[in-house]
This record gives sequence, structure tokens and C-alpha cells, in this order.
Amino acid sequence: MNTRPQRSGGRSSRQKLRSTKGSTPNPAPPGQAGGQYKPLADADTQRIISAAFNLLNTLGMGDVPPRLAKLFLSKGAERRADGRITFPVSLTEDVITMAARKFVLHGRDPERSIEIGGDSVHFGTGGAAVQTLDLESGTYRPSTLKDLYDFTRLQDQLENVSWFTRCCVATDIPDNFDLDVNTVFALLSGTTKPVATSFTLAEHVAPIVTMLDIAEGGAGKFSARPYIKAHISPVISPLRFGEDAVDVTYACIEHNIPVSCITAAQAGATAPATPAGFLVQSLAETLASLLMVNLISPGYPMIFSNWPLVIDLRTGAFSGGGGETALLNAASAQLSNALGLPSGIASSMTDAKAIDAQYGAEKGITALAAALAGGNLVYESSGMTASLLGASFEAFLLDNEMHGAIYRTLRGIEVNDETLDLEKIEQAVTGEGHFLGQDETIAAMERDYIYPLLADRDPPVTWAEKGHATSWQKANRQAKEILANYHPQYLDPACEAEIKEKFRIYL
Repeated sequence: MNTRPQRSGGRSSRQKLRSTKGSTPNPAPPGQAGGQYKPLADADTQRIISAAFNLLNTLGMGDVPPRLAKLFLSKGAERRADGRITFPVSLTEDVITMAARKFVLHGRDPERSIEIGGDSVHFGTGGAAVQTLDLESGTYRPSTLKDLYDFTRLQDQLENVSWFTRCCVATDIPDNFDLDVNTVFALLSGTTKPVATSFTLAEHVAPIVTMLDIAEGGAGKFSARPYIKAHISPVISPLRFGEDAVDVTYACIEHNIPVSCITAAQAGATAPATPAGFLVQSLAETLASLLMVNLISPGYPMIFSNWPLVIDLRTGAFSGGGGETALLNAASAQLSNALGLPSGIASSMTDAKAIDAQYGAEKGITALAAALAGGNLVYESSGMTASLLGASFEAFLLDNEMHGAIYRTLRGIEVNDETLDLEKIEQAVTGEGHFLGQDETIAAMERDYIYPLLADRDPPVTWAEKGHATSWQKANRQAKEILANYHPQYLDPACEAEIKEKFRIYL
């Protein structure tokens, strides 16, 4: 049956379609294919990979905790005279072969799960901002647990944010265990997307899994289908392990929690300033995490999160928005793709404090480069400001719109008999002289175009008549409206009561 809209009235039809846009399919949903941009020549990619293998083979890793060192040595690693553990190239290659290539990040709602790996691109969140850009005052203040919950339920409404990592730290909770527990509780309460958190200490993992089992209705239920992944940084640049993070990794694997093992070297500080040298060291460090995870549990779901970070060498300040960040993270994605590993990179970390021209330029350049390079999970890409020190409600909405445009860019152009349709071109040329109101035009509006809610496309006179609002002002109003009216109830009341009886919940 032909379900395409019938021709009607041009402008009025278009306006009607826009007014009902929320009911139409997303023309470019998350998961579009990347990999078109390759900042490294193929030969240089292989040269960097070989150099990273050799670095692990000759220099290896320092400060390896005893039980991890014992595991490494039992699998073929060697100990140098200075105590560093080195890894034969053949061992590294074998681990890459056994590593997970694709896996599902479950949502608590199965319909919101995503598969990562291959060439799919997803934008999400990250960061541990200690300040929030206040919706009322427009100034930064310490982030709170309520902020975290509000960010969680706000992004729950945003279709272009594929997963949610806690984007800010609840600085109003001083106890580390209570902080970890309440962070996860806020995620449970505010969204059913895949989520991620961090664990301060390994002994915090089991009690939090108990809380998650309560939410799911029985012991072992969460681990059977885990919808929370852990952000862990087991490697401290340059080239050594951190014992607490290694212990957290062991605990997460014990409870079947997927891990994102993050390397966050800083060019010119904890890694070489030269881009090529930086990429060699950072790749070697992320491979060390891969060795750890897969020698503990072969094929375990791990996101290969090689996050090149940059500092301004004039001042030593972290820089999240420069061209070097775009370049290095794109190159990181290219290296991960060459190894066939599910990749995580960090982009869209603007240094801007306000929603201004700097914000837009830095976000757009770095996010687009990351997506075109084929980073599977692009972290830090939603809501982050002020060099990761801040998070903004308005930024979440603006970034969601930007991600839609980037997904549309990745989708490309479909060329077939229907989209070429020379007969329709002739009909328009020899007939009315335009394509307005054609069935094909209306269909293309739904299928091929994204219409922003915040970006302004009115002529100046109309913009002025409507109050000459900026995108920030419109995003501020929309954020307030969502937070005032959207209060999801994702926890069963009885389960919530049991959790609050067993844990100190402050939300």
C-alpha cells in the first residue's frame, strides 16, 4: 500500500510536517558509519603500531601490582632487572586476536541497548566536572547530587546521546563510598539508557552490585545482563600501573561489569609533545590495559579507550578544544580501527566557559573529526565545558542538536533510481518550475533532512519580532521546561525502599 503523503499545498504542508516532527523517524540516528577521515597514512599507522609493540617489548610497564605481575609472567611476559614487566610482541598480538571485537552495551531498557565496534559511531558523555553552570544565575558553582540526577533525566530525553556516563561529581557527598553508591542510584533513577560510572575502590563494587540486584529483583540479575560499565584508568602515564585501579578492574570482571580502560596521557607532560611520539606511548599504554583484561578473562568486553589529551605548553593548562585534540583523537580512532578493537576517544571538550563562538567552533571541529575518523564511542561529547571542569544543561541540548547534524553527515548520500528520478526533474522544469509540494519533496523532508529546534533560521526581521533570542537562551528555556515536567519513575517503589533501607541515599 502506498503510504507516502499526497501532494498538498507546499508551504503549509512543510509547516505541518515540522510541527509534527517528533512523531517521524530520525533521519540519521546514532550508530552511523565513520572511518572516512584518516589523518595517518596507512604505512604510518602500521609504523606507530609496530613502535608501540616494541615499546612494550623493550621498556614495558612499571609498578605492576604483585598478582598482576604473577599473571603476566605466567603468560609469557618477562621481568627486567629493574623490575619492569615487558611483553613479547607475539603475546601482544595474541591478546589482540582474542580480544572482543564487538559487543552490546545493554540499556536497562533493552530497546536502548547499543552495539559497539566495527565502524559505528555513538556520541555520549564522560567527565567528572566539579562545577555546574547554573540555569538561573549563569555562573559556575560546585556540582551536587541533584545536578547529577537532573543531568541524567535531561539527557534521557535526548535521542542523540547514546549512553550516559556521570558527567559531574556530587561534591556535596564527602564520603567516597556514599558518593559511589549515590552516583549509581542517580543513574538508576534518571535513565534506562546504557550508563557508566567509576568506583573509587575495589571494595565498593560488590555492595553496589547488591544494590543493582535489588533494583532488578534478585541476586545475580544485574550481572546476568549488566547495563552499567565502569570507567577505569589502570595505567598512569608514563607507562606504569596504578594499583587501586587494577584492583577495581579485577572486581568489575568478577561481577561481569564491562570496562572502559582509559588512557589519558597529556602531550608534553606525561607523554611526548610530538604527535607521533605521543601516539606510540599512548597506544602502548592502552594495549597494556588490554593485556591485563584479556589475560584475566579472554575476550572480556573492554572498550579500548585511548584518549589523547593536550595541554597548552605555554601555561600547562589542559586544553580540550584545540585542533591538536581533534587530530590526535581522530588518529587514535584510526589506530584502534586498524587493530579491530572497539574504540573510545574523547572529543567536544570545549575550553569555553560560556555558550559562545569559541564553544561552537571547538565543539564542532573536534566532534566532527572524531566521528569521521570512526571512533565507536565519543566520550565527553555532551554537555562538557570549561576544559572538563564544568557541565552545562544548555550544552546538553545544543550538543544533542550538533550530534544529529554530524550523524547526518556520516550517513552520506543514497544514490538510486528513486533519489535520482530524472523524470521528476523534467516535470518540475517543464511544469510549475519548482519542487515545492511534490510528494517526493515531502518524503525527502522526512527521510533526508534534520530540522533543528534551537538553531535559528528565521530572517533578521522575524528573529527580532520573536525577541532576538540566542541559542543559549532558547536552550536555557528548554532545559528548564524539561526539568520542570519530566520526572521518570524507573525504580519500583518497593525496590527503591529496600535500597534506601540498606544504603545511605541522599537523593
